[in-house]
Amino acid sequence: MLKSLFDKILALFLIILFSPIYIVVGLLIWWKMGEPILFRQKRPGYKEKIFGIYKFRTMTNEKDINGDLLPDEQRLVGIGKFIRSVSLDELPQLFNVLKGEMSFVGPRPLLIEYLPLYNDEQKRRHDVKPGITGWAQVNGRNAISWEQKFELDAWYVDNQSFWLDMKILWMTFLKVVKRSDISSSSSATMEKFTGNTK
Repeated sequence: MLKSLFDKILALFLIILFSPIYIVVGLLIWWKMGEPILFRQKRPGYKEKIFGIYKFRTMTNEKDINGDLLPDEQRLVGIGKFIRSVSLDELPQLFNVLKGEMSFVGPRPLLIEYLPLYNDEQKRRHDVKPGITGWAQVNGRNAISWEQKFELDAWYVDNQSFWLDMKILWMTFLKVVKRSDISSSSSATMEKFTGNTK
């Protein structure tokens, strides 16, 4: 209850504080990539309840001759690549926090299509609200395997506390400043989860 209240108060404060950044980033996306400015996608949250996550759009809509979208690394260029490298694309999720759909700290909300692929241990990541940042993000983010991410998510569920959240927020700030672990070892974004490998 206290965490939820803290989240909403801090989210409202940051939305007001960062309002000039929202305007500048939005205008840059509109100028360089056109509309839409925001990217909205359905994700599973607490107890697997589906909600719409908000992000600034960072990829173009370029397609190949067959009408299929080009690979992520070819669409993530220019202003979009910069926005993602400094994590500005995550700023609209403050509205998800304000609405109570997310927390500042928790396992990242992943794709709905992954739900049937989790084992029982991995499903526990939905026993808490998803977060803008989390224990897995400050311990490797896109540079570690899916299995390692899920293990870190489960660890957070079992060990969550106010002071751990403060530690994660501080570590997140340092990660953003250093722009570390943005990409996986083999692609511009994280490869899709295809099921358990253990």
